[in-house]
Amino acid sequence: MIISISLAILFIVLAVIFLMGKGDKLIAGYNTASDEEKQKVNIHRLRLLMAILSVITALFCASQPFIGNETADHLDSLFLFFLVTLLFVILTNTWAKKK
Repeated sequence: MIISISLAILFIVLAVIFLMGKGDKLIAGYNTASDEEKQKVNIHRLRLLMAILSVITALFCASQPFIGNETADHLDSLFLFFLVTLLFVILTNTWAKKK
């Protein structure tokens, strides 16, 4: 339970960092992109998506001790988290790109 709460706090801190307009170096792929590639990305939208995903991850981590002892329950929540993460990957590659 301590590990889950610690991870949740870490992800909340990351969300605050992204919402403050900082933390571009923490976004995988963006920090290693060339300046030409960075120009194709709407960084404000990308930061917003990363902040929202960080909050969702924090809620997922914090909820794990309360899910139950059944493996199926944990797998269900993990599958749901995977689907949400996949949605955010799609959003970062569509909505966060400049047109």
